[in-house]
Amino acid sequence: MSPCDALRDHLRLTGAKKGCDQGACGACTVMVDGKQVVSCLSLAAQCQEREITTIEGLSTDGQPHPMQAAFARHDAFQCGYCTPGQIMSAVCLIEEGRADTDEDICEFMSGNLCRCGAYPNIRAAIREVKGEG
Repeated sequence: MSPCDALRDHLRLTGAKKGCDQGACGACTVMVDGKQVVSCLSLAAQCQEREITTIEGLSTDGQPHPMQAAFARHDAFQCGYCTPGQIMSAVCLIEEGRADTDEDICEFMSGNLCRCGAYPNIRAAIREVKGEG
């Protein structure tokens, strides 16, 4: 069983979406010990005793994470299916210091697909949050 399945089916944390189930779309992205992980390609057993953060765990005291707020301000989603994975990857991108240029952002985020084409708005949200940091 993958962490994506365990999170969704057993813990009822449905933010990580099951998209392609092949690691190609990024919809199931979570953080494991602070690192970006495409959860459909891992085994749940590999995540025992490790810290898993999902989109549900980003807010603090009921306030959205700055990246969540920036996505809303920049309309960086349309259908919203990919949004949790996009946000999780974007948070990791900034935490790892890889958001220096638009090219860096595009490269790091290339594993997250948005079928609606909200990429310019996603990059704008990432640039905003990086500027605040």
